[in-house]
Amino acid sequence: MQKQEQDKLVELHVTGMHCNNCALSVHKLLEKKGYANVFVSFANEEVKFTSHDEVNLPQVIDAIEGLGFKVQQENQEVKSGFLSEIEHKFLFALVFTIPLFLHMFLPFHWLHQPYVQLALCLPVFILGCAYFGKSAINSIKGGVPNMDVLIFVGSTSAFVYSLIGTLLALGPSYLFYETTATIITLVLLGNVFEKRSVIQTTSAVKDLIKIQHTKAIRVLDGTTETIDAKDIHVGDILLVNEGDQIPTDGDIIWGEAAINESMLTGESVPVEKHKYDAVIGGTLIERGSLRITATKVGNKTVLAQIIDLMKRAQAAKPPIQRLGDKVAAIFVPVVIGIALLTFFLAYFAFDLSFRQSLMNAIAVMVISCPCAMGLATPTAVMVGLGRSAKNGVLIKGGDTVEEMTDLRYMVFDKTGTLTTGNFSVRLMDSTLPDEDLAAMVYGLESYSSHPIAKSLVKAFQDKPKAKLIFTQVKEEKGLGIKAVDSEGNSYQIGSKQLVTNRTDAEGFDVFLLKNGILIAKIALEDELKPDAAMLMQTLKEQQITPVLLSGDRKEKCIALARTIGIDQVYAEQFPQDKLTIIEELKTKGKVAMVGDGINDAPALTTADVGISLGNSSQVAIQSAKVVLLNNELKSIITLLKIGKHTLLTIKQNLFWAFFYNVFAIPLAAFGFLSPMLAALAMACSDVVVIGNSIRLKFKRL
Repeated sequence: MQKQEQDKLVELHVTGMHCNNCALSVHKLLEKKGYANVFVSFANEEVKFTSHDEVNLPQVIDAIEGLGFKVQQENQEVKSGFLSEIEHKFLFALVFTIPLFLHMFLPFHWLHQPYVQLALCLPVFILGCAYFGKSAINSIKGGVPNMDVLIFVGSTSAFVYSLIGTLLALGPSYLFYETTATIITLVLLGNVFEKRSVIQTTSAVKDLIKIQHTKAIRVLDGTTETIDAKDIHVGDILLVNEGDQIPTDGDIIWGEAAINESMLTGESVPVEKHKYDAVIGGTLIERGSLRITATKVGNKTVLAQIIDLMKRAQAAKPPIQRLGDKVAAIFVPVVIGIALLTFFLAYFAFDLSFRQSLMNAIAVMVISCPCAMGLATPTAVMVGLGRSAKNGVLIKGGDTVEEMTDLRYMVFDKTGTLTTGNFSVRLMDSTLPDEDLAAMVYGLESYSSHPIAKSLVKAFQDKPKAKLIFTQVKEEKGLGIKAVDSEGNSYQIGSKQLVTNRTDAEGFDVFLLKNGILIAKIALEDELKPDAAMLMQTLKEQQITPVLLSGDRKEKCIALARTIGIDQVYAEQFPQDKLTIIEELKTKGKVAMVGDGINDAPALTTADVGISLGNSSQVAIQSAKVVLLNNELKSIITLLKIGKHTLLTIKQNLFWAFFYNVFAIPLAAFGFLSPMLAALAMACSDVVVIGNSIRLKFKRL
């Protein structure tokens, strides 16, 4: 872990990657150079990697651009000529292709002249060589041939064949310029569709990024100035008025407001915020006005971290994608082999003409589209993760989607997870004066983020307190707080584990010891979350066994389990005991763990899927694979539904991608599809796969 913190992170903006094969070639290149944690997203045009040694950035950029992609560096002016956009390339090619293609139907004799056709085809062919040819050659150099190899070889074969026919005046039977131009133009059209579809699949991340780009009003020496959110520094005082977006994370120092946090939690009901409350950048003030002091800026804000997590999650591959990746990696050489075999069998075995044999071989190359297989998984994952994020569920990895659909057990912590974590003091038993007890309990529990500790701090914060100074404080997972005051007295406050041998501990939840002597016992009441019983019923209907795993008292756990319908209960467990139970359950099937405290972090990490609540401790959030930003248990039902439908979409996409190739290649090989029809069909296959993924964005779950 220490090593990773010292590693240098490099982030690059790489354009020109239009499918998973492109991303794979960049990924392999960087791995060959010895870089770690390589992350490549063709949809977001991002490349990230880490290196323990100094990175020779110009060399890395040259290597990536050597594969046919363009690295856009920060603050670099982008030269955008007319042909830099794929849409413009398509329009340019279309202008020359239409008259060339229509010569077969129009009575203009000059269009039938070989050199006129050559003149019309040549600009399109040069454009194709520059776009597909460069990418094809560089992909072969990189060891991962992409689909551009097939397009380049197919269109070049038709062009060279036609050029020889023109130069040797062999007649119209040797002219296939319209085939060359139409292949390139239709594939460019397919790329236009693909680009626009991928933009839709990544819209959830782009919507969040737009939220970051806002203005802020900074208060300085009694005056105000408008600045960009990226120019905010920690400690700046910001004024945020009604209707404004909060520009960064901060704490309220003046004012009250109702804040819409739906972009974070999916919950549209505004949250009332008061002085000293924390606010999150990107949320919207619906009523009121605030002054806040900035506490987190830039990539440290909650929104920035969510965006980064979503990007990484969208690039993480589910196990089901490995099959698609393996096939895509060997697909191009196999197709070229099939095309050559088609040509030789047609020409030598079936006595077809050289012209027809060549057309069949070209059709095989053009119709074969590994892009559809490469796009099948990432597009579905992007849409699924985007939809879950808009519903207040942050999934940290595409692989988590598949694991969620195959769960056997879902294990729940009790306090703060199945219950609200809002405790009230039901009973206190102590011989101490009220002021001394309040000072000890408030002073000790203020060092913990556990829900019980927070409730006790709240219960004692308004009570008169004696002054008590602690010189040493330590929180022990599953036990509580240990401390030493300025006079050398030792204190312990925590669960029943502190007083295991006492008979008078029954009915109490929190125990306070001074110098090893029990001086106070506190009984608490906790409130059950409203969706808990409904969730357990839903899990059982889906053949997932709910399990209660808690450090709380056995009688309390059993009573709660009976109320909401959990049959399997493990009570009074230490963090290390929770690990053992999780590992035991994992031997019987996939296990998800839902928790919120520091003591749950090891179990969240050990489970196949760790699920944390949005108001959990940072340790729990970092340990989990899923974060429920709105803190509602019903979000788990949303998570299960989105996981199920995302995996179903991936399977449908892979089926159509494989079926398309299995069905189309033989048709092309036997001459039932011309190269032009093959190019059109190839473009359609990508659109079908991406369209099916986009359907997940709107379909009823």
